[in-house]
Amino acid sequence: MAVVTVYGPTYGNPKRVIACLEEIGIQYDVVHVDLFKGEHKSPQFLKLQPFAMLPVIKEGDYTLYESRAIIRYLVEKFKSQEHQLMGTTIEERGLVEQWIEVEAHHFDPPVFDLVMQVVLGPKMGITPDPARIKENEEKLSRVLDIYEERLSTSKYLAGETFSLADLSHLPFGHYLTNHMPGKEYLVRDRKHVSAWWDDISARPSWKKIIELYPYPVSKQN
Repeated sequence: MAVVTVYGPTYGNPKRVIACLEEIGIQYDVVHVDLFKGEHKSPQFLKLQPFAMLPVIKEGDYTLYESRAIIRYLVEKFKSQEHQLMGTTIEERGLVEQWIEVEAHHFDPPVFDLVMQVVLGPKMGITPDPARIKENEEKLSRVLDIYEERLSTSKYLAGETFSLADLSHLPFGHYLTNHMPGKEYLVRDRKHVSAWWDDISARPSWKKIIELYPYPVSKQN
């Protein structure tokens, strides 16, 4: 019997939540919400998420939205499970929190916009803007230079153990390395970032998710 129900399309931010559930071993159901059909703006869905954003989870009568808030909640709620996704000391937790915030404020904005411009936009009738694509590549390059320095001295972003800080990068990092031809250099030209990505994306939980929930891609892909 499922413990948690995840509402959302099976790509992007909902995959962050699904990856967390897989890592901690919690049973879940997925209710697909089709963004391309505008289902996230239906009156029924707006009762769950008034901002029409995804994902949302329900656990009994409890409802929660915003993917990073959800994964923090899940790790705390099911902390009896054998995982170290938020570290084991207050200092480790501080570093995990720090890098989750880095992902949210520095990595996600440019990579999300690249995905919208290069991959999802064409499916929605949006014409890619070369200047905007170039600007986001430059922004992401500066961010990943900082990652490269960090990962030259640490196996994972928050230390020597895989955590939510790393997991948070999986949904859009996958787009960057697999569905944007010519953009994967942003990861592959950085030795330590490349090794880190290969490590976290090879986790059994993520490989299972990719198999179960393939990514929608643009026509050119």
